[in-house]
Amino acid sequence: MTARGAGIAAGALVALGAVIFAAFAIGRYPVAPADLVALLWSKVTGAPHGVPATVETVVFGVRGPRVLAALVVGAALAAAGAAYQSLFRNPLVSPDILGVSAGAAVGAVLGIFLSLGVLAIQGLAFAFGLGAVALVYFTAAAVRGHDPVLVLVLAGVVVGALLGAVVALLKYLADPYNQLPAITFWLLGSLAATNRDDFVAAAPLVLAALVPLWLLRWRINLLSLGDEEARALGVETGRTRVAVIACATLMTAAAVSIAGIVGWVGLLIPHFARLLVGPDFARLLPTAVVLGAAFLLGVDTLARTAARIEIPLGVLTAFVGTPLFLWQLAAARRSWQ
Repeated sequence: MTARGAGIAAGALVALGAVIFAAFAIGRYPVAPADLVALLWSKVTGAPHGVPATVETVVFGVRGPRVLAALVVGAALAAAGAAYQSLFRNPLVSPDILGVSAGAAVGAVLGIFLSLGVLAIQGLAFAFGLGAVALVYFTAAAVRGHDPVLVLVLAGVVVGALLGAVVALLKYLADPYNQLPAITFWLLGSLAATNRDDFVAAAPLVLAALVPLWLLRWRINLLSLGDEEARALGVETGRTRVAVIACATLMTAAAVSIAGIVGWVGLLIPHFARLLVGPDFARLLPTAVVLGAAFLLGVDTLARTAARIEIPLGVLTAFVGTPLFLWQLAAARRSWQ
């Protein structure tokens, strides 16, 4: 690793640590930095801390699961976005390009419409998200004689539009006093109801998808050159593409199942990571993971503290992401001139 790369990695980790510290300290019940340091030190070493039990409950019982969930969701969406953008060689691709978000939305809305429990709603969101991508992939595989990447994206757009119509129909049929507000709340994205069980369920899935992506990092670099060049260099493009899509979809489905529809993370963060470390996936993936975790945790902290009522994550990521993306486009344009 070069000195510049080491500096970027250190800066990203410092920024992530600062955001985590702020997320634990800021809120309706502020926690003094000294108390927070004492609690964290006690957690690591087992030494007594002398901090009131109320503060300990707020830090570890209330904010702890939400902070961990935000880190996992942000890292998953950013890593999936980086994988999709490298795979499809398109910087405008986001994790929901193959319909995973639309499928998860159908599953969750159906669960709410049937008045199921929280775990059943999350399970349906996860299953329908994976099912939607499977439908897209098999639809694209049935169409031969065209560019496979283009057909896959077009199939994702078509299936996503169909699933969006299903969501609209279920919203129209839902009870406007009980079910419709819950559906709208979920579709806007939020970590307000996240608990420890959500983190325990999502984290292993995200980790299980990140490991293969890291192992395939050199093949993903070759795929970004195009199928013919990759095959000439010994890469089985079909199997590699399926593996990358499966891993990115698994991460996205796990994140959406616990946080709802959260946009911009998978589109914006890989751009920033690529601007910092370049297109090499071996450096792009860990950088996107760290920046994605920091970004979503920062936005979630802002969402629960900026106003008297909590702002939905999907709304706030759009408000924050749009000017950042425009600024990034302007900066990139200046660098090209």
